[in-house]
Amino acid sequence: MECEFPTVNATNEEIRSIFNEVKTIAVLGLSPDSTKDSYRVAEYLKNAGYTIIPVYPKEETILGEKVYRSLHDIPFPVDMVNIFRKADALVAIAEECVKRGDIKVFWAQKGIVNNEAAEQAKSAGMHVVQNHCTMVEHRSLNS
Repeated sequence: MECEFPTVNATNEEIRSIFNEVKTIAVLGLSPDSTKDSYRVAEYLKNAGYTIIPVYPKEETILGEKVYRSLHDIPFPVDMVNIFRKADALVAIAEECVKRGDIKVFWAQKGIVNNEAAEQAKSAGMHVVQNHCTMVEHRSLNS
């Protein structure tokens, strides 16, 4: 598998602005396993005051929040998607974000890059962050 270099990515100023503007974060691939990065990052963001929306194919609740099976199933506005999925899933996720029309930020976690999906999200007016950890970035801005 060939790794991509992110050709579409937010600046540090954009990342600062993102954390100031977003309130609700759908965490795609949020595992119920507390040893997984997705769980630790979502827990950190929840403790930082963000509303976390778990998106996972199983479980009823994670981190005390109702789990949705897909982004499509969330019946209220979402500001940001925080993606813990393989890079090849990002194009379909970007398409779903565009269909929803309410997503402001398309964020692919550390190690996840898909420039085609990033271009699609950016063209639809979303801020795009790739290959960055939300927890690390938030901590660095608030330390």
